[in-house]
Amino acid sequence: MFMGRGDLTNEEWARLKPHLPKTGQRGGRWASHRRIINGILYRNRTGVPWRDLPARFGKWKTVYERHRHWSADGTWDKIYGAVLADADAEGRIDWSMVSVDSTTCRAHQHAAGARKKPPRVPGKDARPDSTAPMRDSDALGAASPARFTSPEKAGAALWPC
Repeated sequence: MFMGRGDLTNEEWARLKPHLPKTGQRGGRWASHRRIINGILYRNRTGVPWRDLPARFGKWKTVYERHRHWSADGTWDKIYGAVLADADAEGRIDWSMVSVDSTTCRAHQHAAGARKKPPRVPGKDARPDSTAPMRDSDALGAASPARFTSPEKAGAALWPC
């Protein structure tokens, strides 16, 4: 069997194998657990889409379905708990190094939700019955030089001849 970088070693497989579901149950035989688990690990390590798994792991759909099935029925949790218990029984876990962090991160009060109404467009009034001016002028009707694009036009508006 070809063993790629990141695949389970023989030692890792020997620790994992006793905790895997038995094959040959109702509905037919499963493909090799080792090959499927290596495919799942490859996908998690590289982030490739399921359909882009290399052919050495078998059909992508088989790998995906096994991962989905084991995630849904709690098999991965059982495997993790059993492997963790074995490692603890053998003294391979140093529990003095375990740390629990209960730090929380609070958001600002204004980050509580999205804006409910669309943002106001400058120069347009949302209310049709408003008395606010609707053109480029101030309240008295004089043109506002700040809205002009060229200095000649702005000067002509301020100092009529």
